[in-house]
Amino acid sequence: MSAQNSAGIQTLLDAERDAQKIVQKAREYRTKRVKDARSEAQKEIEEYRQQKEREFQKFESEHNSGNKKAEEEADEAAKTKMREIKEAGDKSGDQVVEELLKRVMEVNPEVPERLAAEG
Repeated sequence: MSAQNSAGIQTLLDAERDAQKIVQKAREYRTKRVKDARSEAQKEIEEYRQQKEREFQKFESEHNSGNKKAEEEADEAAKTKMREIKEAGDKSGDQVVEELLKRVMEVNPEVPERLAAEG
């Protein structure tokens, strides 16, 4: 009976070893699948990021071109206005200075109406 028990125990030990091998293979397979899933997800994320980056670049180029045009138009309008102001200054600048000096130098002291009414 001892040999029979020993053979039964050996069978159980062999079965346990086989079960451990199966469990180990299952763990390795699961680990591999998790790594593959992570790798695939990272790849998808990178593709999505690149797609969104291209969309953003396209959007930015479309909208910046409109801004550039408006900016150029505003610059040209400002330059035109500055030329007009400079021409007006060159044309009548001396008269303006004379008129300002004349007004500053001519003093006509007057009593304000409020004070005149009190006095």
